[in-house]
Amino acid sequence: HQATRRGEHGKMSEKKVEEPKNTQDLTVFVQNLLQQMQGRFQTMSDAIIERIDEMGNRIDDLEKSIADLMTQAGFDENEAKKEAEAAQKAAERKAEITGEPAVQE
Repeated sequence: HQATRRGEHGKMSEKKVEEPKNTQDLTVFVQNLLQQMQGRFQTMSDAIIERIDEMGNRIDDLEKSIADLMTQAGFDENEAKKEAEAAQKAAERKAEITGEPAVQE
């Protein structure tokens, strides 16, 4: 008996598949099928994990590059926070003096 089954990359292919003739053959057939499926699943899992690791490394590299560019541009995150806090305090003081609501710039 000839059966059509999906080959590599999901393409249909004609291959002879031995039909089980008794319970023992069926058991062996199912075990082989499960082993093949487990092997394919493991291969796909390994490939996915490898890609995730690669993406993580690329993100780390990108973050480092951004930090280097910010340093080269003279941008200091702590300094920027201090400036924002000072501006907020100044706006609050101005609001106290003028009686207008504080507007953060």
